[in-house]
Amino acid sequence: MDKKYEVICKNLDDTKNLAYKFAKLIENSGCFINLYGEIGAGKTAFVKLVAEAIGVTEKVTSPSFVILNEYHSAKIPVYHFDLYRLENEGVKTITDELREYSEGRQITFVEWAEFSQNEIPFNHIKINVTYEDNDYRKYSFEGFGKECIEIVKGLEQ
Repeated sequence: MDKKYEVICKNLDDTKNLAYKFAKLIENSGCFINLYGEIGAGKTAFVKLVAEAIGVTEKVTSPSFVILNEYHSAKIPVYHFDLYRLENEGVKTITDELREYSEGRQITFVEWAEFSQNEIPFNHIKINVTYEDNDYRKYSFEGFGKECIEIVKGLEQ
């Protein structure tokens, strides 16, 4: 059974508070996170704030053109994929890597996960970022797998 949590962020402070809370829940065990949302919705901004919260000191940038950015300065490694520029065949070439980055103690973000062709059946958290009225953002979290469901439940507290 999956678990959902939704929150409206009215400004950058709200988003930062949400990202820091989420970071506290994943910084020790790691997690695989799929991010969905339109261009400019705030996917990369959320990743940057989570990375900041766990102590990443490198500059966190969008991996749009390089497909993967790696950050090793925090107590847990952070991997940040962007599948937007990969065609169907391109995604197939990195499916093994996506599976590899889902195992062990690390945090893996995948932006534009809708291009993964459902090649991500393992435990993960789905975050959908949508525009709301007044330039607000809605973050919807959904956990798949026991540990991920517990992380999403932790956001409610």
